[in-house]
Amino acid sequence: MAKAHYYKITPKDPGAHIFEVTVTVEKPDPNGQVFSMPAWVPGSYMIRDLARHVVSIRAQANGADIGLEKIDKSSWRTEASKSAITLTAEIFAYDLNVRGAHLDTTHGFFDGACVFPAVSGQQDLPCELEIRPPPADDDWRVVTSMRSRTAEKYGFGKFTAEDYAELIDHPVEMGKLQIAEFEVSDIPHIFAVRGHVHFDIARVCHDLATVCTYQLQLMGKPKGFDRYVFLLYVQEKAYGGLEHRWSSSLACSRRDLPGRGESGVSARYQKFLGLCSHEYFHLWNVKRIKPEKFELFDLSREVHTGLLWVFEGVTSYYDHLTLVRAGLVSRERYLEHLGRAITRLNRSRGRLRQTLEQASFDSWTHFYQASVNASNATVSYYTKGSLVALALDLTIRKDTQGEKSLDDVIRKCWSLYGETGKGMPERGFEAVARSVSGLELADFFERFVRGTTELPLQGLLRDFGINLHMRPAGNSDDVGGKPSANDAPPPPWIGAQFEEREGKSTVALVHTGSPAEKAGLAPGDIAVALDDLRLGTDNVDLRLREHHVGDTVTVSAFRDEHLMKFAVKLAAPPEDTCYLAFDDKADAGSKKLREAWLGQ
Repeated sequence: MAKAHYYKITPKDPGAHIFEVTVTVEKPDPNGQVFSMPAWVPGSYMIRDLARHVVSIRAQANGADIGLEKIDKSSWRTEASKSAITLTAEIFAYDLNVRGAHLDTTHGFFDGACVFPAVSGQQDLPCELEIRPPPADDDWRVVTSMRSRTAEKYGFGKFTAEDYAELIDHPVEMGKLQIAEFEVSDIPHIFAVRGHVHFDIARVCHDLATVCTYQLQLMGKPKGFDRYVFLLYVQEKAYGGLEHRWSSSLACSRRDLPGRGESGVSARYQKFLGLCSHEYFHLWNVKRIKPEKFELFDLSREVHTGLLWVFEGVTSYYDHLTLVRAGLVSRERYLEHLGRAITRLNRSRGRLRQTLEQASFDSWTHFYQASVNASNATVSYYTKGSLVALALDLTIRKDTQGEKSLDDVIRKCWSLYGETGKGMPERGFEAVARSVSGLELADFFERFVRGTTELPLQGLLRDFGINLHMRPAGNSDDVGGKPSANDAPPPPWIGAQFEEREGKSTVALVHTGSPAEKAGLAPGDIAVALDDLRLGTDNVDLRLREHHVGDTVTVSAFRDEHLMKFAVKLAAPPEDTCYLAFDDKADAGSKKLREAWLGQ
């Protein structure tokens, strides 16, 4: 039996943010062993060239240095050796991100792809990892979903992984952590938190247990599922998550968590629960149900698929649907969430230019590296994907008289692809949806996934006793989801979004076909006045309300320190803001469909 590769990681110099990583290969390639750092992190589809964080690297055999040559941007080859080779690298870790690695005097965190070189040609061999404490331990604890070999609970020591792919799929947090434990279907779950925050951790664990229980009942228990870890870091401003084999890395703001004694579910706490629900649902959808293109991960280059909308969009649909079905939020709050999602889609002019399938395929260069024109040229496969999932679910429920639903489709995907480990073909989700529902859905996928036809949500929701309303935005902070907050008419439309950057009101976005675009305003312009009165992010609505639709105003702005003036003819605001409401006059059939869809 092949001997495991032996990895070791040490927080060598927390003040300088340096992890030292070693890997020992017992039987190296006789022609010279190649080691490679991944170019991207699984689950985050952008080339990050993680080798750029390597600040020093050397190789040894029999206790002596041997030759090491860099052969491309991410790989090194040693000189030939018949003896075991140990590669030692110092990794600069100062990326406080769920997809990164970060080390300072308070804690250490890493996604394995950011710190562990792969042994080329031997990635299928088992791996052993020793996690060592920092020079000054300071009572640090360790939390990871990786299986322990010798490490005591929450302690430093040795861990095991079946291969390199698993090695990099168990993020690690170390430091002075708040740790809580709970069980779901007799499966231990750990919630570990880093960051200066006081909150009701018992309540969070209770609510997470409710989320996890519902999803396990919906999808079934994955093979080998015997532990799960939520790793959370808390900052003043943070939000995000990344799924892993038996864990998730999460980030949120302090204000997202409930205080002790706080009742109810605030909008911010609902957003946090939705994030946790999203990453947990990835246990099934993407970590095990995955595209055929992902069966053999090539971490050196982009791996394109048109299915990301299924894995992120469908997951985004179920994240908040879980909350309402599990009884954590009201149906009214769920409709507010849907209204905001529809508003985001409607405000993206790119929905009329880029298909959902194209958005998935081009995520590497468009979604994760969005330009200032992204809203005009691209569409989010998260947002539109979730709304296509909604439309598909409602269509199946309506046309099968409630006999089938998207729940049946995703469970069939689980049995066909998740439980078997077989990758989903590019048209595999569509084929399952048609087979399970018995409906001819080819036109649905052509129009809404491979086309840019507007989604028929108004009619579909009406069949479930829900009315969809559109209105203009009441002000620049209006994100939709609710009726207008006041009876005052909305301000005229200028068609530009402003944001504060370094104390300056900067044009962040100019909408296609808008008054601002026609006048010549551009992203990056620093707006200073409207008709010679100060213009800033704090008063843009006030300034616009002083005028009427059809008025021509002068916007003064600096571009590359050159003061320019733009004549902007204000237009009527578009009705792109959505809110939903239950129809009190809905018939019994619509109410029955609605009850089955929303649960409770």
